[in-house]
Parts: sequence; structure tokens; C-alpha cells
Amino acid sequence: MVGNPPRTRAIAEAKVKTDKVDAEVLAQLLRCDYLPSVWQPDEDTQRLRELSAHRAGLVADQTRLKNRVRSLLAQRLIDPPLPTLFGVSGRTWLRETTLSAADRLVTDGFLRLLDQLEAEQAGVEKTLEQISYFKEEVRLLMTLPGVGAAAAQSLVAALGDWRRFPDGDAAASYLGLTPSVRPSANTCHYGRITKAGNPQARWLLTQASQQVAQHPGPLGVFLRRLKAKKNHHVAVVATARKLVVIAHLMLKNNEPSRYALPETTRGKPADLRVAATGERRKKSGSLREPMQRREPGVRARKTPALNEVCADEALPAAKALAELAAGEQKALAAMGVTTHVEQVQTRQIRLEKRRTLQKTG
Repeated sequence: MVGNPPRTRAIAEAKVKTDKVDAEVLAQLLRCDYLPSVWQPDEDTQRLRELSAHRAGLVADQTRLKNRVRSLLAQRLIDPPLPTLFGVSGRTWLRETTLSAADRLVTDGFLRLLDQLEAEQAGVEKTLEQISYFKEEVRLLMTLPGVGAAAAQSLVAALGDWRRFPDGDAAASYLGLTPSVRPSANTCHYGRITKAGNPQARWLLTQASQQVAQHPGPLGVFLRRLKAKKNHHVAVVATARKLVVIAHLMLKNNEPSRYALPETTRGKPADLRVAATGERRKKSGSLREPMQRREPGVRARKTPALNEVCADEALPAAKALAELAAGEQKALAAMGVTTHVEQVQTRQIRLEKRRTLQKTG
């Protein structure tokens, strides 16, 4: 058994601390079945955690090298003419720009190290994709707005066996996304989040929550309403906590996100499938509609329903609006997103004008 050191210390605090005293205290607590234990992950979860942490370390090393290159250019008062310095054009400019012999040696060394780190990250990403594609939990969580493959993999690795959490609030507390509480008599003070648990999963969730700022569903409405009353960081962290609560409910009910945009959701599991297995999306005639009269230069853009996207990726179907509980329907109506829910559950056809390029003499 592996004991929880902070909780054990709170129970068995002693002024005299020696190995003999500690061993006796632990034995007595274990005999009385009062020793707080720590959940041990299985082999697959441990491997997913290690690979996710290794990928995060490689990304941090790349960021460190890029910042050193930018710092060197800033010290020499060189302003890069490209917005993306480390893309294909940016690296070509870095290799061709005029620098002193010492600066050229340092810059080329940084670029070589960056290439090696990116190659190593690509190998780790490939392994993670092959492992996580066959985990339905990962593909299910990828239907959440703003959550990609990396965030879903880290969340599944951090939670491990999600059934050990009674509800989503316990899962959010495990990841350190709940505020610290200090009650005293008739007052209760709420402080910053506890930051207990996996910092990588917590960081990825906060990044994912920022992607839902313009989402037309309930998550976007929640973030925008909270930003109107609180500052940006408080709203983002609160949305990250809500993502964990929703993720736990999705895993518990074996259901994808009900309010995800089908057009955006369709690409995420498809990209994971192609990267893991090489299987390309098969062309199907499910979106073919009868020809309609329309003006020249106008095309029909078809978007499948959310359940059609889930069926293509072998995911369970989401509940229809009429199947939801009365309280949830009332909350959706209060947020003003009922129309959005109806749209994501229905195949949409939108007419768009084709873009034409004008030739200039």
C-alpha cells in the first residue's frame, strides 16, 4: 500500500520524528484501517502519463530554444520581417540573414537542436496517437469544444479510472481546479485554486477553455457571461473546471458532447484516425441532396448532423433536444441556445458565393 503523505501527516503529527516512530505510527494506522492510501495507475495509464509528460517536456524545450533565438535577434536589434519566425519561410530567413560568425554559430546550433526536438516529438506523437485511438474515452472527450487530441490524452491519463470519482466535482478537485476554502465560524473565505494534481492536464484544460470564447453553445455563453462579471483568468479557470465536470458526465453516460459544432468536431477524430492507422475518410453519399436551382457562382455547403459525425467515427449518439430533462431544456432556453442545439442535430445546407480571382493587367 502507498500512503498519502499530506493526509497521513495531518493525522499523525508528532514532535519526535524518527524512522522507528514513523514505522510504528504507520503500522498502527494500517492496523486500524485508517491509513490514507493513494490510487495506483495500471500499466496502460502509467505509460500514457509518461508519454504525455515526455511530450510536454519536449514542447517546453522547443519553446526555450525559440525564445533564445528571439532574444539573440532582439539584442542585435534585428526585427524579423515574418510573423511566423520558425515556419518554413522563417527558418529560411534565419539561415540566410547576415549575422556575425559567433551569432551564426549559435543560431545554427539552436536550429539543429530544434530540428532534433521536433523529430523526437513527432515520434512520441505517433506513439501516443496509436495508443489513444483505440481508447474510446479519448475519442469521446475529443468531441468537447476546444479539446483536441493532446488535451483528451492528458485528461484520460491524469484521471485514470474515472469511476473512482463519485462526480465531476471530485474529478475537478483531483486536478486542482477548485478554489481553496477556509471556513471560520459563520464566514467562509474562498481563495485561489488548489493546483493539486497533474499540472500538465490543468494547463491544457485552461488552454482548451480559451478556445470556446466564441462558441455558440452553452460553454461559450458561460464563459462570456462570467467574463462580464469577473476578469479573464477567473472565467477561463472556471470554464476549465466545467470542462472536467462535463467530461466526467460524458464518460459516465457514454455520450459525446451534445452541443459541439459538427463541422469542427468531424475533423478531430478523423485526423487522429488517419495519424494512427492511415485510414482515410471514405466518400459517402449521405450528404447528397437533390439538385436545386441556384444562381451562377453559388455553391451549396453541406454540414452533417452531430450524430452522423459520431456514427462515422463509431461513437455513441447524443441525446436529442426532446430527450433531455426538463431542467436542462429550461436552462438551454434561459441561455438562448435552443436554436443552436436544434441546428447541430440537423443536417444543414448553406449557400455560399464562390470566390473569384480578378486578373490585373
